[in-house]
Amino acid sequence: MLTLLDAHPRYHRREMLRIGAYGLSGLASANWLTSPLIAGPKGLPISNKSVILLFLHGGPSQIETFDPKMTAHSGIHSATGEIQTALPGITFGSSFPQLAKRADQFNIVRSFVPGDANHDIKPVVCKETSGSNIGSFYSRVAGANRPGTGMPTNALLFPQSVDATTGPAINSFGKFESTVTVGNGFAPFVPGTGGDVQQNLELKVSIDRLADRRALLSELDRQRFRIDERGQSERADPLQTQAFSTLLGGVAGAFDLSKEDPGTIARYDTAPLVRPDHINKKWNNYNHYVDNAKSLGKLLLLARRLCEAGCGFVTVTTSFVWDMHSDVNNAPVEEGMRYMGPPLDHAISAFLDDITSRGLSDRILLVATGEMGRTPRINPNGGRDHWGNLGPLLLAGGGLKSGQVIGQSSRDAGEPSSEPIRIKNLVSTMLQTLIDPSELRLMPGVPREIIAAANAPPIPGV
Repeated sequence: MLTLLDAHPRYHRREMLRIGAYGLSGLASANWLTSPLIAGPKGLPISNKSVILLFLHGGPSQIETFDPKMTAHSGIHSATGEIQTALPGITFGSSFPQLAKRADQFNIVRSFVPGDANHDIKPVVCKETSGSNIGSFYSRVAGANRPGTGMPTNALLFPQSVDATTGPAINSFGKFESTVTVGNGFAPFVPGTGGDVQQNLELKVSIDRLADRRALLSELDRQRFRIDERGQSERADPLQTQAFSTLLGGVAGAFDLSKEDPGTIARYDTAPLVRPDHINKKWNNYNHYVDNAKSLGKLLLLARRLCEAGCGFVTVTTSFVWDMHSDVNNAPVEEGMRYMGPPLDHAISAFLDDITSRGLSDRILLVATGEMGRTPRINPNGGRDHWGNLGPLLLAGGGLKSGQVIGQSSRDAGEPSSEPIRIKNLVSTMLQTLIDPSELRLMPGVPREIIAAANAPPIPGV
C-alpha cells in the first residue's frame, strides 16, 4: 500500500489517501528496472506458464474432501457423506457439489504423502526447497521482476491482501517469505499486509498536489533517487528496492480488484456462503473461519489477475482453519466442513470456469493442498487429528491431463495402497511447469538445490 499524506491546515486531522498496492499505473516508466536483481537475463529456461499454490493451512482431511471411503466402518468414512462426481464411480465428500460437477477438469491424487503430521508450511517452505519459499526458487531463475513491466515473478497473498478487516498473517508455524538459499531479494512480494517495507513506502504529498500529475511524478522520482542514493552509500534493502520498482513499474491494475468486472468479482465472492452468525463462537478459531469465508474467493481471483499479468508463482494461504480436532480451538470435522467446504468448493469452481473462459487453462496450474492430512478414525469428540501418511492434493490446469484420480489409498484412507506421491514429486511438478530442468543445468550460477528440486521425478500420469 502506497500512502500519500495530507497535512493541509483546512483538514482537522491528517488525511490519508491510500493508493491500493499498485494504484500508480501508468504514472511511471518501467525503464528504471535496470538492476540485475530485478531484470533477469534473456534466454532463460522458463516457460510462459504460472503456478498458483493454494495452501490450506491447518491440514485438511483427505476423507471429507476427495476420498470419502463410504464403504468403511462408521467413525472412518466421511462424516459429511459423499457425492457422485462427473467421473463414473468417483465420489467426493458432499461439501463439494460444484467441484463434483467439474471433476473432469482437474486431477485428484489419492496417494499423496505429506511426510509428517507437523503443523508447518510445507510444501510452500520445506526441506525439498532447502528451507526457502518455493516461488523464490523460481524467481531465482526467472529474476525477481519481469523486465519491462516490473511485475513480481513471485507473490504471496494472505487474507489481508484482499480484505483489510481480516486478521494478520499467521507465521507461527513457519516463515512464508523464507529465502534461506536464494537471498532475500527473491522473497515473494506481499501486497496488502503491511510490514516495514510497505510502511516505508510513504510519500508526504498534499491532496492539492495530487491534482498536478507532474508534481506527483516529481515526488516519486525524488523518492526513487533517495533509494538509489542510499543504495550506493548504505546498500539499500533489496526488498524495499524491489517494492518501489514494482509500485512504480506500471503494473498497478493487476493488484487492484476494483478494476475487475463486477460480475466476475461476484462470481468469486465466498463471503455470502458462511455467515458469521451461523458459526459457533465458542471455538477460538471463530475469527479464522470468518476470515477464510470473506477472503478465499477474492484471493484466487487476485492470484489469477497476477498470473495473467506475468507473475510466475503465486502462493495463496488461507487462515489457519483446517485443524479439525474438536477441541477448544477447532470445530469437529462435520461442523468444520460446513464452514470450510462451501468456500473452497465455490472458489476453485469459479477459478476453473474463469480460466477456461479466458483461455488460460493451459497457462495456469492450480495446486491445492495442506501441510498434512487427518487421522483415518474420528476421535471421541468428533474431530480428526494430525496425520502425515496421507493428505489431499488437487491439480488443475497448467497443460496437465485432467479428469484423473491418481493413485489409491488403503481401505481406511490412512496409507497409500499404490506408489506414494511425495512432496519432492509435487515440488518437481510445479517447477517443471515453469522451468526446463535440462536447460537449467546449463544456466550459470543456479544453486544446486534448485537444480536438484527441478530434476526430481514429477507426479506420474499428469
